[in-house]
Amino acid sequence: MENQSLISLSIFLSLLLTTASGQLRPDFYRGTCPNVESLVRSAVQTKFQQTFVTVPATLRLFFHDCFVRGCDSSVLLSSPTNSAERDHPDDLTLAGDGFDTVVKAKAAVDSDPRCTNQVSCADILALATRDVVGLAGGPSYTVELGRRDGRISTIASVQHSLPQPSFNLNQLNTMFASHGLTQTDMVALSGAHTVGFSHCNRFSRRIYNFSPTNRIDPSLNFRYALQLRQMCPINVDPRIAINLDPTSPQTFDNAYFQNLQQGKGLLTSDQVLFTDPRSRGTVNLFASNNGAFQQAFVTAITKLGRVGVLTGNQGEIRRDCSRVN
Repeated sequence: MENQSLISLSIFLSLLLTTASGQLRPDFYRGTCPNVESLVRSAVQTKFQQTFVTVPATLRLFFHDCFVRGCDSSVLLSSPTNSAERDHPDDLTLAGDGFDTVVKAKAAVDSDPRCTNQVSCADILALATRDVVGLAGGPSYTVELGRRDGRISTIASVQHSLPQPSFNLNQLNTMFASHGLTQTDMVALSGAHTVGFSHCNRFSRRIYNFSPTNRIDPSLNFRYALQLRQMCPINVDPRIAINLDPTSPQTFDNAYFQNLQQGKGLLTSDQVLFTDPRSRGTVNLFASNNGAFQQAFVTAITKLGRVGVLTGNQGEIRRDCSRVN
């Protein structure tokens, strides 16, 4: 009887979680803005031709948005009192090119009279994310649409909502599981670091002051650690950014996982995916099979795009992505 109650409860919770995301569908704008995908893609391509930073910046913006309050574009909101999500220290490192990509894509969409104020900023960000992945050589995939934009954005929302560079596997799994994402989803999404970069202060402890007995983190490739010391001297300019993938930083491929096998995961939260035996098998699979990685990434980012979405009469469609209507 107790087992039946638990099963009933889990079914109820899963229905609760899927009700909103079940309203998302690829052809959501067929009747209101039929060419939304080509409008967004064209704007993203133009931005990409100006700077490759468009790729990691947009990807990271989408991730930060979905993990805080769900995929409702609340990360795009500005606050005159610097109290919005984007003002939190974890979001201050979001590159401006990600925000600019959404602004440009929104302007392109609204320039079509049929589409003006018909498409949410949250959906534009989701489409732009798919497009930057493809432009960097990653997989193309179908984007589910129908999200509405949230009206709330606070610094407090970000607290304890985003994975930290020092996280171990348990901490990563717990945080991702809270959004309905599995360990495999988490490892696949971490693979987005194949095109990302990080600032020296996020990993300096690993190369200078790891422990009383080890100056350098023993899970870090020693020669790689010495190279990092050259790029990140102790009193380094905080604006200096280091590629998370030292081998092919401008290609969306599985090199990130091959780097982990060699001890070249830049952040603790990267390298732990290989050092912990529970996730090592997935890293080895993705390292040896780019197709398996890309397939898992598509599954994971599609699930990520359903997290906490607002649909139907919830939220709004913002006229300006940086402020509520």
